Order: sequence, then structure tokens, then C-alpha cells
Amino acid sequence: MIDWDALEVANAPLNAFTDFDTSATVAEGALAGLTIGVKANIMVNGLPWTGGCEVFRNRIAERDAEVVAKLRAAGAVIIGTTNMEEAALGAKTDNPFFGATQNPHRLGYTPGGSSGGSGAAVAAGLCDAALGTDTMGSIRIPAAYCGVYGFKPAHTAVSQDGLEMTEPSLDTIGPLARDLDVLERVSRVISNFGGGVAGGPVTLVKALGGIECELPVLHAFDAAQLALGANVEIELPYPPSRIRFAGFIQASRFLAAHLADAEPVKISPALAKLLTYGPKRSAADLAEDVQVIAETKAALKAALETCGAILMPTAPQAAFPHSKAATANQADFTCLANIAELPAIAIPAGWSNDGLPVGVQLLGKAGDEAGLFALARKLDAALAAYCQPANFGY
Repeated sequence: MIDWDALEVANAPLNAFTDFDTSATVAEGALAGLTIGVKANIMVNGLPWTGGCEVFRNRIAERDAEVVAKLRAAGAVIIGTTNMEEAALGAKTDNPFFGATQNPHRLGYTPGGSSGGSGAAVAAGLCDAALGTDTMGSIRIPAAYCGVYGFKPAHTAVSQDGLEMTEPSLDTIGPLARDLDVLERVSRVISNFGGGVAGGPVTLVKALGGIECELPVLHAFDAAQLALGANVEIELPYPPSRIRFAGFIQASRFLAAHLADAEPVKISPALAKLLTYGPKRSAADLAEDVQVIAETKAALKAALETCGAILMPTAPQAAFPHSKAATANQADFTCLANIAELPAIAIPAGWSNDGLPVGVQLLGKAGDEAGLFALARKLDAALAAYCQPANFGY
């Protein structure tokens, strides 16, 4: 039995959920009793399907997205939709139209984005799991900042039906949860889940691709590397910042066309600026972007032919105040899985000096999901870094 009044009270300081479905009831199935939130860019029958955009504020979903229908059929209770970055383009979840979502570990701090509402809701215990979407890290960055677990399935392993897109070639729906068991149970329901074994050594990106990381992130990564005995290195064909920028240009171009007819007043100045980058890109630069993406994808997939997984930090930093501008490198690590269409799991890995969570991630091969989760469990047991927020717990 869900205490909706208590849930509303618990959500109020966080603004993790934007809408609740108080008619939701418990059913039977493999996920019976699990309460699940759904990011506001995924259709939930009868609830606003906003995509975090003012232009879609009054749009009501007339059916469930395929992933939501699968969850309901498995007995999960879909309790509402969660806040997100406007148009899922950004990594703070400080939405100018639907408000900022707060990190349960520290109010006033970002939960990450663009699936920040999902990350905060799970971390605070408002739901057992939540669906997010991941274009270049939007599930795994909130997982890292909020100290929970997040899974981005392989791009072709999960349906995009009922998703308000940011960039179709990169967008992937996936879950966040407070433990790997629930994360895997939900993942098996919504996505094609291979039974392969993640065999071979765990690989590292040489010199972390030159990405500047905070010291607690490096310490957590070192502990993860030691736990898995990872010492083989691969070299990326381009700097991660260049790879991430190529993906961003794709998203900017798609959204600029998708939102071209929207009233200017219904698009924030920040998003409007982001939408200018893609359309003004020259043909020669666009061709180079395509090459960057293709070569990066090939390099990562080739590396996984001889190794079990690729280990790297999730984000280069811990959560930061909403009052601070986001750093450009937030998605430099996470973008690689999207570019290569690979599955990836984010795991809590440690803590900053002032008590905020940091994370690491494992990238694996499509079809080896069971093995990737097994490797994640081994790493999780060694790090033992999960801890619920001190002041929240519904």
C-alpha cells in the first residue's frame, strides 16, 4: 500500500517527481511490488509527457511506452514521472520550467542529468527503481552523483517506442536502482539481456584519455582497478572531449529540427543557445564528426573482442552546487558507451572529501550482459561504497 501523502511530503524538498499516478496498484509478476518512477520523456498512460519542455507541458500520454508496458506486465507499480533536464540536453537537472531537482545527499547540489529526477528519487528511496534515458551519460552521471547504480543497455537492446528523443542514434532507455539485484531484474524485463560471460582481462583507457579528474574520483578508480586486477590499456583514436563534442553536435542538430516550430518563449535561452551549434556546423566539420564517431566505435568494439570489459570513472567529479556552472567534461567518460552502442553499468565507488558519492563504470559487449553484471557484482563487493543519504529515506 503506497502512502501517497507521505510520498508527496518526501518528494517536496527534492522535486524528483513532477507527477504521481495515485491510481497505481500492485499486480503480480516477476517485479511484483516494485515501485518505479519513469523519466518525463517516456510515455506513461494518462500522465504528462513533457520531455522536460514547456512546449509539451500540456501533452498527456495516451498510452504506455513499450518499456513501461513491459514493466506493468511484470507486476511493477508505475507511481509517476520524474523531473529531467529540458529536452534531456544537459547534466544538472536545473529545469527552467519544472524547477531544479536536489541531490538527496546535499540539498542545493545537482543530482546530475539529464535523468536527475530518476537518480534523486531512487537515492532518496521514493521508489525502488526508476527509468532514465542516456544520450551521452544521462543515466550514469545521476547514478554517480546520487550514489546509486545505473545501467545503460546496448543501443539496440531496448525499444525507443514512446520516447521523446534527444538524438535517436544515441538515446537509450535504462534503469537506476539502489542495488544491482533490482537493477538487473528491471533490465531483464525491459531489454534484450544476453547470457554471455565477460571473459578476458579488464581494460583501461590509457592515461584516462587525458581527462582531468578530481582526486577522490582517481582514488576510487584506483581501488576499482586494484579490485579487478586491471592493467591492460587501450588508446582512444581521439581525445574524449572531441568524441563527446561529435555526439553533442548530433543531438543539437536533431533537436534544432525537432523544436524548430516551438514558440521561442517556450524554449529557455540556455537550450536555444545549445541548439545553434549543430545547424551552423560546416559540411566538412560534419564529415569529420562522422569519422570521429565511426573510428571510436570501431576502436572500443575491437578492444572488447579481447577483453571482458573496459573500466573507467563514471564522471570526472562529484556533484556540485546548482549555483555553479556545469563543467564541459561531465560526459567525457560516459559518452563512449553511447558512441559505441555498448552496455555500461555505473557503480558507487567512493566518497569525496566532503562526503559526496563518486562512481566508476564498466563497459561491456552487447550480448554479454549477464557477464557484465557478474563483473559489476565482484567490483561492488570489493568497493562496498553504497550508502543511503543521511537525511532522506521514504
